[in-house]
Amino acid sequence: MKLVKHIANLGYGSRKDVQWMFREGRITDAAGEVLYADDPLDHDNVRVDGEPLDLPPGLLLMLNKPVGYTCSMKDPGRIVYDLLPPRFRLRSPTLSTVGRLDRETSGLLLFTDDGQLLHRIISPKSKLPKVYLATLADDLRGDDAAIFASGTLMLDNETTPLLPAELEVIDACHARLTLHEGRYHQVRRMFAAVGNHVEALHRERIGGLGLDDLPEGQWRALDAPHQQALFAPA
Repeated sequence: MKLVKHIANLGYGSRKDVQWMFREGRITDAAGEVLYADDPLDHDNVRVDGEPLDLPPGLLLMLNKPVGYTCSMKDPGRIVYDLLPPRFRLRSPTLSTVGRLDRETSGLLLFTDDGQLLHRIISPKSKLPKVYLATLADDLRGDDAAIFASGTLMLDNETTPLLPAELEVIDACHARLTLHEGRYHQVRRMFAAVGNHVEALHRERIGGLGLDDLPEGQWRALDAPHQQALFAPA
């Protein structure tokens, strides 16, 4: 791949924009020597305005999503892409969220520009466990865990029962719920089905991957060991 196209695909601008960057001497190697548009591509050795290039295609990253942000690029309000470097919106292949968290749900959100990896993560066949911490409006009934684990619970307007899910009671109004599928607003609808209401919801883990010490609103690129952890549930 030509150097101009590679830099443009990372979101630094159109190919015409990148051509001008070369003419202005803004693209150099790690030693500060000016590069030219027809130079060989060596991603790790390229600098733009003295800074290393953004991560190459094949990117997987996680974000500790705060409440109040949506996963849609079309939302007129705050979106999760506002928390990433601006160039990330312009990358090709597109950097997409892996599934979604609604505006009022916080926690672990994954992004990738690798279509095969995205489909592997969200595929029903993967059954990757997703762990949520729920704060409830009312006290748990006492039989909630048995109902969620039964594999017979039906949600409104659906014809297929939910897969068994594990509920860990923390206290009367707080519980940790582990799902093995991903239906629309599933956690909120499950608690609604047993007469309760979720006041706050936070996703803690996907597969064997957790947020660890990642601060709210911050993101982190995931390397190969992290990807292996994702598919190796704890």
